[in-house]
Amino acid sequence: MREAVIEKKEPKELAVIALGGNAIIKKGENGDIHQQFANTRTSMKPIVNLLQKGYNFVLTHGNGPQVGNIMLMVDSAKGTVPETPLGIADAMTEGSMGYMIEQCLQNTMIKEGIWRNVVTIPTQILVDQNDPSLKNPTKPIGPFYTEEEAERLNKETDWIVREDSGRGWRRFVASPYPLDIVEKDAIKLLLKRNYVVISGGGGGIPVFYEKDKTLEGIDCVIDKDLASMKIALAVGAKTLIIVTSVPQVSINFGKPDEQRLSRLTLAEARFYYSEGHFGVGSMAPKIMASIEFVQANPLHKVIITDVENLEAALDGKAGTTVVAY
Repeated sequence: MREAVIEKKEPKELAVIALGGNAIIKKGENGDIHQQFANTRTSMKPIVNLLQKGYNFVLTHGNGPQVGNIMLMVDSAKGTVPETPLGIADAMTEGSMGYMIEQCLQNTMIKEGIWRNVVTIPTQILVDQNDPSLKNPTKPIGPFYTEEEAERLNKETDWIVREDSGRGWRRFVASPYPLDIVEKDAIKLLLKRNYVVISGGGGGIPVFYEKDKTLEGIDCVIDKDLASMKIALAVGAKTLIIVTSVPQVSINFGKPDEQRLSRLTLAEARFYYSEGHFGVGSMAPKIMASIEFVQANPLHKVIITDVENLEAALDGKAGTTVVAY
């Protein structure tokens, strides 16, 4: 077993980095495990570069394609094996994807000649069992379908399949608002010991309190950007980094008058959000998470960019930075 290297200097800055699904499954790929590992290895290089610069952070990640594939397997095996509920599938992807990210990060550190202990924490996220969004599915999961396939699935299954921000047709599931992080004290303790923590994967495992204050799971998927924002607030991070498929946030996206934004104030973010510039299944939750994180403390900032521009964005040379004013 490799011995941990104890770093004497304090980390330069604590950040939460939310890896989008594109960091693990690229558009147009079938997403087999070899592709997922290859993409994850590529994504870890800038992460390790940040470690070398003295950053400490919590890593979170999306799980839309992965949890969707699990539910496809569940649906295909109906009547043959016991069904796996969606909440359990969330936990399964936290473990499997956490292992993949953890190992790729460790191997990249070994190749770069540095070492930090890494640990994955399956994270329970509190939600309100009476959240109205549980009756209005808004979270896309799984693969993209054609319109014809979507019509067939809507007729033949109990799924809700509809268009996802002009990108194709996908299955939608309920996505309640995250309220708190059950394991937040454990995460903070590990950060104090200079661990890199992987937590809140796929938005975490949704749970709620029963009347006797015991925890119970619920079948839904929490948005990972909102969950990442809650984790960042819980651990006292000043920076939230959202890694997505585009280099910058845009308004009028995909239109002739599309405008990329390198900087967004809180007021501008609120205005563009209210004007409907951001897709419900794509950029909207990222902007909502940014608004809540920055308004919690004027010293907070959010960086939104793709993995290729991550380091440049932290230096203010790429991406979109959301600030108070």
